[in-house]
Parts: sequence; structure tokens; C-alpha cells
Amino acid sequence: MPDPLNNSYYAATANAWETQPAFKGEGAYDVAVIGGGYTGLSAALACAEKGLKVALFEARTIGFGASGRNGGQLIPGLRWSMREIDAEFGRERAQAIFDLAYGAVDRVKHRIARHGILCDLKAGHLEAAHKPAHFDAMRRDAEFLAQAFGWESEIVQPQDMGRHISGGDYHGGVYDPKGGHFHPLNYALGLATAAKRAGVDIFEHSPVRPDMPHAKAVVVATDTWMGEQDRDLGRYTIPIMNYNVATTPLPDADVLLPGDAAVADSRFVLNYFRLSADKRLIFGGGEKYVQTPPADIAAFVRRHIAEVFPTLADIPIDYAWGGAVGVTMNRLPHIGRKGNVFFAHGFSGHGALLTTVAGEVLAEAASGTMARFDVFANLPHRPFPGGRLLARPLATLGLLWYALRDRL
Repeated sequence: MPDPLNNSYYAATANAWETQPAFKGEGAYDVAVIGGGYTGLSAALACAEKGLKVALFEARTIGFGASGRNGGQLIPGLRWSMREIDAEFGRERAQAIFDLAYGAVDRVKHRIARHGILCDLKAGHLEAAHKPAHFDAMRRDAEFLAQAFGWESEIVQPQDMGRHISGGDYHGGVYDPKGGHFHPLNYALGLATAAKRAGVDIFEHSPVRPDMPHAKAVVVATDTWMGEQDRDLGRYTIPIMNYNVATTPLPDADVLLPGDAAVADSRFVLNYFRLSADKRLIFGGGEKYVQTPPADIAAFVRRHIAEVFPTLADIPIDYAWGGAVGVTMNRLPHIGRKGNVFFAHGFSGHGALLTTVAGEVLAEAASGTMARFDVFANLPHRPFPGGRLLARPLATLGLLWYALRDRL
């Protein structure tokens, strides 16, 4: 049955990929990886590069989940600023977190270059301030990041925002030249192709649980489907539905976004947008806390486009799609182990870069090297309150409150 949420520009412009066979229940492996998104693909590839015999199991198709549907924004770092991380954990631990989280930029670029992945990679990411107070916080964060960790970005004054964006009435921002954007599904397919070349057995349309494959170690990387693998782990995230559209190609695209950077604003329920390789506006706006999609996804997102770019209020929309983002209580990724099962999920909207390094860290742990894994595994986490029945309604109430604050 076709997925009603996957009428995506990415699926329509995907690189060639030969569907892989379903698992027949045969074969023994050093490592079994469950999940065919960035985390699982990166883990499988890294394990194979270590000489391990690896199988990857995907219940649907490669890149079916958030890895193949996201906004394509490469945002360095975590949902917490390094100023917050340094204050919470101290400098030594903050340095280790910085090395992994911000080092993810180079890991993704390395994979793209090494494997010749054609995914429309472009440089530049702009965080745009929705309120003057947001700009003040952004500026402090950027200055601290440069002073304490040597990560340089450009503080963009309100009067200079026109160099990056024509619209939005934003109150300044921070431009990071090391961030960027890409075609997310083609990156996933590129990782899958590289994994196959490295010797990974990939099985699509193959739902499995951790106890089903014959393997010495298992990596579970199913994000919003984690509860299907382990009910307890599923309590550490809730799914938030995000929706994207791709307009028809725009003749004045370079006027709207002169620097061709990806943009995300500072609302709690943020708008995020960029130009595709063929000059469409790819725009994500609004969130829903129930998994039933809007009757008309294009209309749902269009009103957010009109708030930022009023001249595009009636622009034709060629593609509209959606998907779930796994969000943790504290908005930091939840990474850990249970015996010989290693897991990662809950990247909370910052997964396009972090998942590649998370997969590589899981591969290290599965082969016995724990140092970098422990940096992420020791982050504090709590499950959402309310148990299986009430966790999502309680979390929804909290999220709606923060969304309301955006409008006040």
C-alpha cells in the first residue's frame, strides 16, 4: 500500500537503488543492525570496515523513516547550546561532547566524498531569530562557542539579514558556514550502496526483533519505532509529526535566499526551509502532536510559507509529505546498551548530522571500544511520565504550552 505521507520530492528524485531481498531466517553474523536509516546504515558500514560480518534489516525500504523525509538541514551540534552543556557538565565533559557532536560535520562530509554520494550537498546554515531576545541568546551562544571551543560562525545583525534571506522580518541570526543542506534520501541510499560494497548483507521488507537474528551483537536504530523493539526504550521518546512541501521551481529563488543557505528560525515550533538543487523551496512548518496527518498537507504548510514569504502565498506546490521525529524529554539523543544490544534514538530534530557519528560510535561499542560510546551513553535521561497510555497526552500538553508561547 502506498504511504500517504511520502509523496515527497526526495522519493521523486531518488538515485537508482535495487530493492534488496527479504530475510529468509538464515545466516549467522558478528553484528546485526535493525533499521535502515542513517544511524543503522552508518553502524553497518563502520562494522563492515572493521572486518566484521554484518547484516542490516529494514522493515520497509532504505531511508523509509525520518532519514529519507527530513528537511535536509545539516545543523552542527545538539539541541542544547555548548554554553548550556558546559554549564551543566563541566568543561572536560563538554569538550568530549563537542568533539563528537560538532565532529559529525566532518564525518558526514567524509562519507559523501569517500563514497562519491550524489546528494546535492551545499554549504551554509542560518539560524534566524524570531524575537529580539532570541537573537541576544544566539549571540551569546556563538561567542561562547568560538571562545571556548574554537568554532567560528558569523553573527548577523538584523539590518544585515538581507544578505541571507529576503523575508521573515527576523531580528538577526547566526550563520554557520560549516553547516549546510543536502538531499536526505540520496544520502541514505549512498550509505546503503557503500555498505553493500563493504560486504553488508542488506534485507528490506524484513521486520525483525533483536532476538531473531543470529548475531554476537545487535544494533537497534529504529528511532520512532523503538517501542516495537523494546517497550521500555520506547518510553524515552515521543513522535512529533512534521510536514514538508516542495514548491514548483522558483524563477526568483536566488532573491529569496541569496546565499543559498538552509534556514531554521528560533520558534519552539520552528519554520525551516532551503532551496533544492533545481531551485524549489523546500519548506517545513508547523507540528502536530497526533499521528493523523492533516487532510491537506500542502495547505497546512502553505500558511507558514506565507508568513515568511508573503509573495509565495499562492505558489504551486508540487510535493507534500510528512513523518515523525523522535523527541526525548531533554532533547538530547538517547544512546546506550542492554547486554549485547546497543541502541540510539531520540535525536530530536538534530539527526541529519548526529546520526552518522552515532552509528559509527555504536559500531565501535559493538566491537568492544567504548570510550566515545560512553560520552553519549552517560547523558542523563528519563522516560516520559505517564506510562504507556498517558505519556503521549502529558507530553502533548507540555509541547502545546511552548507552542502557545511562540504566539504570545
